[in-house]
Amino acid sequence: MKPPTEKPHVLIIEDEHKLARSIAEHLAGEGYAPGIALDGLEGLARALGEQWDIIILDLSLPKKSGMQLLRELRNQGYLTPVLILSARGGTGDRVKGLRAGADDYLGKPFDSAELLARLEAILRRSGRGTDMVLTAADLTLDLVGRTVKRGREVIDLSPREFSLLEYFLRNKNHVLTRKRIAEAVWGYTFDTGTNIVNVYIAYLRKAIDDGHAKKLIHTVPGQGYILKDKK
Repeated sequence: MKPPTEKPHVLIIEDEHKLARSIAEHLAGEGYAPGIALDGLEGLARALGEQWDIIILDLSLPKKSGMQLLRELRNQGYLTPVLILSARGGTGDRVKGLRAGADDYLGKPFDSAELLARLEAILRRSGRGTDMVLTAADLTLDLVGRTVKRGREVIDLSPREFSLLEYFLRNKNHVLTRKRIAEAVWGYTFDTGTNIVNVYIAYLRKAIDDGHAKKLIHTVPGQGYILKDKK
């Protein structure tokens, strides 16, 4: 999935050189225009001195921590969306980051497909949308009209089922764990000990797969689920 013709500019503030370069190369291949800052002071200067559509921010930075940087930006009325990317993956750290002004929080190690999906979701919410119609086989999901079709059949979904299907389509052909699904669709504080993820996936399967020879949603034993769009 590619962003619009005008490439979104993303600033990666990350002190691990190899990781920063890897993220930048991956995003460039997906149609983004990345820039890199390797410490908090450089990150703050580049954030304020250049135009960015989104910032990827590590918390453990030299010279100025990511949390300090984020708070300074927000205190100055800086509105560019920020996605925290940090090894501090505990619930408390996520809550602090979100309350400090982050738009999303992704823990390390992370999946590249999930990083892209989260960037796309943030850009969409901020008005820099990506694809407005998502597809897999003969299934289409229209984000503007909030409609779903399988071939010519219109499928009625609840808001939660719609969000779940959108997440699957943005990560099609990738195995998604129940934890990842719960975090993305229900939020960080969702109790993954319940079976609500399984229940809603059963609802979604019935809605989009029943009566069709080609099944899209599959269980991967011991891992999670996958929406397959490969022949």
